[in-house]
Amino acid sequence: MLIRRSILTVADNSGAKNLRIIGIGKGSGRRFVGIGDVVTCTVFGASPIGQVKDHEIVQAVIVRTRKETRRRDGSYIRFSDNAAVIIDASKVPRATRIFGPVAQEIKNKGFSKIASLAKEVV
Repeated sequence: MLIRRSILTVADNSGAKNLRIIGIGKGSGRRFVGIGDVVTCTVFGASPIGQVKDHEIVQAVIVRTRKETRRRDGSYIRFSDNAAVIIDASKVPRATRIFGPVAQEIKNKGFSKIASLAKEVV
């Protein structure tokens, strides 16, 4: 579970190093987000030759969280960091590579391109 102002590492090669969550949904009263949710973030610590620039506002989908997530079969999945992948308006990743494992809930929520680019789907 992540809230506004949470810091995320970037799990792709878009050039951004960290993201800070600034928006959750469109006018919804939600307070927390988890794996597979789309959030509005601001980039800080970007590479000067990357696709995204420092302080740019981007959309991102959360692919890993430290807080465990319960699956329908009763098992739990937990990762060692909070990470996200930067996407464009058509829910396609802006980068060409995805680093680290991603949860299979990503594919179930309609982000099959992110799941196919990832080395490992857990």
